[in-house]
Amino acid sequence: MGSVRRRPDGKWRARYRDPAGRERARHFRRKVDAERWLASTETSKARGEWMDPALARMTVGEWATRWLDAQVHLKPSTAARYRGVIDCQIRPTWDRVQIGRVTHEAVAAWVVELVKSGLSARSVHKAHRVLSMVLDLAVRDRRIPFNPASGVPLPRAGRTAKRYLSARQVHELAEAAGRDKVIVYVLAYVGLRFGELAALRVGDLDMDRRRLRIERSVTDVNGKLVEGSPKTHRHREVVLPAFVAALVADHAANKMRGDLLFPSHAGTILRANNFRRYSFDRAARTAGIPGLTPHELRHTAASLAVSAGANVKAVQHMLGHASAAMTLDVYAGLFGDDLDALAERLDRLAAGLDADCQSPGPVGRSLTGRCPT
Repeated sequence: MGSVRRRPDGKWRARYRDPAGRERARHFRRKVDAERWLASTETSKARGEWMDPALARMTVGEWATRWLDAQVHLKPSTAARYRGVIDCQIRPTWDRVQIGRVTHEAVAAWVVELVKSGLSARSVHKAHRVLSMVLDLAVRDRRIPFNPASGVPLPRAGRTAKRYLSARQVHELAEAAGRDKVIVYVLAYVGLRFGELAALRVGDLDMDRRRLRIERSVTDVNGKLVEGSPKTHRHREVVLPAFVAALVADHAANKMRGDLLFPSHAGTILRANNFRRYSFDRAARTAGIPGLTPHELRHTAASLAVSAGANVKAVQHMLGHASAAMTLDVYAGLFGDDLDALAERLDRLAAGLDADCQSPGPVGRSLTGRCPT
């Protein structure tokens, strides 16, 4: 048990032994404050919730660096984004603040300041998420009892309206792209991420089955291209429509299996910025859709697939999403039309059943032999 004793200078000293047997003490001006603190400490020990106060003195800046260094599972591009968030949004406010002194109220005030600074709602969410993950590790390491960033109100992040091209618009864009039209068709009908397309090798093409194997991706990390696994770390095969497969086959003619399937005009890995600067932006203006980005062709691929009758699982696989829930979250609006079409098919099914029931014979009847009443 701990004890409270008065010191010669008039202050009250509360003492206790931590779970490791080390004596610890804290001084107070009032006896009642010392007794309350000691009682709280003893309760925490009894519940197994006691934490070493010294561990909470590490600053958020130091702990954020330690947290990021431990994220060995992250792709280089993601680690670079997190480092940017820490340096630009977290350090200016929290760098020298001890993690044990971070409060819920202070985090909420920080979020408000980020919003007032003009940062987009999406960027504010990202900054809060990174700080929350940093503090989550402090909780797991028993440096703080709970995460003060949890439950902080965040600005509503509105969804950006997606632009979907029609098949006619894709054709006009591809024709305007000249020698790069095959890239436009692959992006618009297969839905690859640009980094996945840039990393493709001729050996990834299986013309007999009209398949492309997606096994790697390239990402620009601070000006340097880094090759790694696809975004979800999962390899997949995608199917090429016959007309796209024919274009790709012609494009791959006379290339070796290890050659890049879609190199830059200089024969190196194709960079998205260079592709836009030297080809895509001009083609988009010519086709009457200025401001279009290559990534919007990925949205277009989802839209064209759904229009052709693809279900959510097929679209998920094509796009390489981690789950069907993610696909629905991103493209829920596309599947709304499916519900209308489903209702119409059910109407036709019911109408056909009624017609069958009005004719002699068991055709169209239920397993009981009766028509619905």
